[in-house]
Amino acid sequence: MKYCKKHRFLSSKMKLRFFILSLLSLCFSYSGYSDTVPQRIYETKKVNSSPPVIDGLLNDEIWNTIEWSGDFVQREPYEAEQPSQKTLFKILYDDNNLYIAIKALDTETDKIEKRLTRRDEFEGDWVAIGIDSYYDKLTAFSFAVTAAGVKGDLIVSNDDELDDTWDPVWYVKTTIDSEGWNAEMKIPYTQLRFADKKEHVWGLQVMRQLFRKEEFSAWKHVPVESSRWVSMFGELHGISDIKPRKEVEIIPYVMGNVERFEEEEGNPFATGKKFCYSAGVDGKIAVTNDLTLNFTVNPDFGQVEADPSEVNLTAFETFFPERRPFFIEGNNIYDYSLTDGGGPMSQDNLFYSRRIGRSPHHNPDLEDNEYSDQPEFTTILGAFKLSGKTRNGWSIGVMESLAAKEFAKIDKEGEERKELVEPMTNYFNTRLQKDFNEGNTTVGGMVTATNRKIDDESIDFLPYSAYTGGLDFTNFWKDKAYYLSLKTVFSQLNGNTKSITELQESSRRYYQRTDATHLNLDTTRTTLTGTGGTISGGKIGKGHWRYGGYVTWRSPGLELNDMGYMRQADIIQQTAWVGYRIWEPFSIFRSFNIGFDQWSGWDFSGTQLYLGGNINFHTQFKNYWSIGSGINRGTSNISRSELRGGPALKFPGDWNNWAFISTDERKKLVFEVFTFNNWGDKKHSRFFDVGLEITYRPLNILSLSIEPGYRDGRRDLQYVETIELENEDRYIISTLNSEMFSADFRINLSITPDLSIQYWGQPFIFAGNYSKFKRVTEPMADNYKDRFNEFNENEIFFSDDENIYEVDENQDGTIDYSFENPNFNFFEFRSNLVARWEYIPGSSIYLVWSQGRTGDNSMGEFDFVEDINNLFSIVPHNIFLIKVSYRISM
Repeated sequence: MKYCKKHRFLSSKMKLRFFILSLLSLCFSYSGYSDTVPQRIYETKKVNSSPPVIDGLLNDEIWNTIEWSGDFVQREPYEAEQPSQKTLFKILYDDNNLYIAIKALDTETDKIEKRLTRRDEFEGDWVAIGIDSYYDKLTAFSFAVTAAGVKGDLIVSNDDELDDTWDPVWYVKTTIDSEGWNAEMKIPYTQLRFADKKEHVWGLQVMRQLFRKEEFSAWKHVPVESSRWVSMFGELHGISDIKPRKEVEIIPYVMGNVERFEEEEGNPFATGKKFCYSAGVDGKIAVTNDLTLNFTVNPDFGQVEADPSEVNLTAFETFFPERRPFFIEGNNIYDYSLTDGGGPMSQDNLFYSRRIGRSPHHNPDLEDNEYSDQPEFTTILGAFKLSGKTRNGWSIGVMESLAAKEFAKIDKEGEERKELVEPMTNYFNTRLQKDFNEGNTTVGGMVTATNRKIDDESIDFLPYSAYTGGLDFTNFWKDKAYYLSLKTVFSQLNGNTKSITELQESSRRYYQRTDATHLNLDTTRTTLTGTGGTISGGKIGKGHWRYGGYVTWRSPGLELNDMGYMRQADIIQQTAWVGYRIWEPFSIFRSFNIGFDQWSGWDFSGTQLYLGGNINFHTQFKNYWSIGSGINRGTSNISRSELRGGPALKFPGDWNNWAFISTDERKKLVFEVFTFNNWGDKKHSRFFDVGLEITYRPLNILSLSIEPGYRDGRRDLQYVETIELENEDRYIISTLNSEMFSADFRINLSITPDLSIQYWGQPFIFAGNYSKFKRVTEPMADNYKDRFNEFNENEIFFSDDENIYEVDENQDGTIDYSFENPNFNFFEFRSNLVARWEYIPGSSIYLVWSQGRTGDNSMGEFDFVEDINNLFSIVPHNIFLIKVSYRISM
């Protein structure tokens, strides 16, 4: 019998191995068919005399030495048809630069849209050129300009992945004449990457957007149904005898700021004002023809917009996007997201750059009459990034960062001491990818290492080292219409028993749960390891139907949050989707998409946690208005985090609906309305959100917008507190009625393409009122009301004097336990006013005014007028900053 079972097991493994090998063989060998679009070739010439002057006039004699090329083809809205307006271009080169002239002809010159914006904001008419100088048919450097002269630039990687964080130094001017508008560009070779050889063939694409018709046309047509882009570029011939340029770029900066805030009597750290200054340097070095080293020493990001306000009542950390320029630029290279698509798990990543320079982990406990001054962020001593792509298909990204040891200053009646709040920490990661088979197959991996110098008991709850890594494989076939992807991850953390126990008990896993029989809390462990991954595949091109799915998992011990981001471990999720796209205008529609999604999740014990589905659609009408809507249905949901380490709590299912409508975005005045509704089964929840965005452009140089939002909600199973009574935990939950209002205000004034003033402000008010308190009894009971016992008036009493609730469970006149009144109001105002002047390419001056106001109370009632009055009665915290940088190129 043992032999037979073993034999059957080996046979199953052999069958699985045979299936995988057969599938991979199919992926590698299936040649499919190619998009039947004729190849286009442009032949350039070398400048042997004076190069053109970049003034947008196109009247230099040298431009007459070469012919215009045109014959663009529409891609949107009417694919493969002739554009309504013609576009022509010429390309020249010399030993140092590429020169491009583009004539965007227009029979209605008075309708050319010239909107001044910040860089990379594509509003109005624009033209662009894409250059695949690697000629790997995967990577392109794109340079765009609007009719108003605003630059836009991005890097395309893996054929169709866009990264607009790249800001190269190049030159462009635009003009308008009786025939249309013109763009004249000079692109230094220092901003491109190419091989050191005599004759060159580069990929080439030239594009135009006609704003008033939302018409996109291109020199080399790429069908809309194709999932390809760079691999279908035309070709640029005629370049020879040029050498790659290894540029060294140094950008030193100086910064000074003044802070004004409320003075607090007796607090030596709250004197009402503070002044500081600093200096640093950013730089870029072309190490080889293919690899660039970016570095920063003592960086400052004072000009970066603040994060929006929020109230987070979950057990999980909020994900905020990166805003700091050094970490934004080229961040696509370091991306190792575990799961594609939407939903919370799509944010899980091996690298989350906001860990570097994060707020300190430790908050000192203060005694009476003690005051502390704690740094808001950790100082980054220095960082560098080595990145690029080699001629033989290797994509390389290496990042190294060192964050300083941080102390909180603590004062007690004039005696000052310091307490360590963050150890010196080294962050290192490496991302490698290799493409094969003309870019249809990629194999890669990533490794990260976080090492802390733990030399004080105040921070010994942190692991001293954390290592993560993974391997990924993707294969496309049939002209990239189909794909198969496999991605794996692992982690190992090392520390003392205290730090590893804290990780086991964290909200990401809760090993201490009494009902989690597959988990084991071990307080003697000094390491924590885990694995995860995703297998996905589907059809993403060729035809109107698209479909796919994936299975993703995180083992209980997986931990990424020292250098990456992970919301929850101990989970397996399956997702399937299908969509139908119509991109050709028909009837009253300009385009139409409809989609269906299904998902389900389990933990590693095999317990199903949730099951749901969705149907959604989005359409744009021929009058350029857009609408969209979707309906979600979820069955009962088992939450393992709601009771904060207690047993899992079963929630009833729910229905969700969202919808939006947007007016014509080409107009000076644009409205968009968004709504969200939730209806919980058993009436356990009810939420209503409504949002409005109004954008008005009274002048081409000025844009005004306001985005108010309101939420009204009720949730009957909201966690309040865990209380121990007679060696047993009592999990207190309640009904939470909440209201929230926020409004984002934006003013963008672009005086020139290089000089702009931006303002952002956001008032935020939130009220949470807790009532109908309950004690969890049978959290997984089939009957909803058996899961808890709602306290009656003889069991719970409120003390106004102490602002606490007292509970007499046995109704014997003796108070068994008490807890604080959880009601609260929170109000906050944040704003940034930034004036930015790029006085020469790559060199900037920033003037910044930031203001913050934060307050709260325990009222729990939403009163808009009173909350706004309370908010603006708070003494503001103002920061005034000036930062000057100067680019030195060698």
